[in-house]
Amino acid sequence: MHLDIRAQTLLKALVERYITDGQPVGSRALSKISGLDLSPATIRNIMSDLEEMGFVSSPHTSAGRIPTPRGYRLFVDSLLTVQVIDETAVETRLQNGGTGSSQKIIASAAQVLSSLSQFAGVVLAPRQEMAFQQIEFLRLSEKRILLVIVAPNGEVQNRLLLTEADYTPSQLTQAANYINQHYSGRSFDEVRIKLKDELRQLRDDMTRLMQAAVEAGSDAMTENSEDVVISGERNLLAVSDLSSNMSSLRKLFDIFEQKSGLAALLDISNKATGVQIFIGGESHLVPLEEMSVVTAPYEVNGKIVGTLGVIGPTRMAYERVIPIVDITARLLSNALSHS
Repeated sequence: MHLDIRAQTLLKALVERYITDGQPVGSRALSKISGLDLSPATIRNIMSDLEEMGFVSSPHTSAGRIPTPRGYRLFVDSLLTVQVIDETAVETRLQNGGTGSSQKIIASAAQVLSSLSQFAGVVLAPRQEMAFQQIEFLRLSEKRILLVIVAPNGEVQNRLLLTEADYTPSQLTQAANYINQHYSGRSFDEVRIKLKDELRQLRDDMTRLMQAAVEAGSDAMTENSEDVVISGERNLLAVSDLSSNMSSLRKLFDIFEQKSGLAALLDISNKATGVQIFIGGESHLVPLEEMSVVTAPYEVNGKIVGTLGVIGPTRMAYERVIPIVDITARLLSNALSHS
């Protein structure tokens, strides 16, 4: 929905003032801070239009107005002026926090995000896929096969495969023997690459079975290694917008404790480029209207391997948090690529 320049200027001024002090903003205050030569009556009319369009709301009849999630969305997409952050200072903090192992560097990045934003910093660590020692196919019924994966440490993972063809026990043995003979001790990601050319020489039905096994095996051997590193959750207890609502606070810490929704949200961000901003309940995975998540993917040697971000109140200083997340992602990419 198109807003004229006066409405945009007033909305920008309102959001910035509300982020600063957390109080509803009245027409008289807007008249002073917006820089527009407009009467209070004209400002009230424009604010009434913005409210009708869903960009602002009135918490009380006689009070000023506050931005809605839709208002924040327009603000960050079109009206925001991002601050310039000292990249050297961020790099120094990251180096001081931890050097050496990738786990230490990732933990340091979460701490940097937390300390600079004063909210919670999160990093989705790269997936580490374990090698497998051997696999076995067990025919359960027509077109239903159990894939049994044995790791080098003896741990066993099972996955159900639903196939298009009905394989005989001898075919299943043949396929398992082929994979075990050629690829034992490798990860399924390595097997996927190796098989790509070799499977062209095999029969089509066996090809589909092996591809299904590799996909299921890859999921089985990585899902337990995916880790979300969180720093500074307690900072959110000092945020009145969150701590004043015990129900929201409980939901938030449930998310931190379970981590699954957070990992799913960060995994989505893996597939995007640059900074992403989820305002209020936009992500559906972290469904709190009072909370926003700012994320960015990071790389190792040019390949995206994870995501990091800041979790804080919807009323956060996006102009500061966005460059903090962006710079930390780039510095983490560089640190991991040279570790």
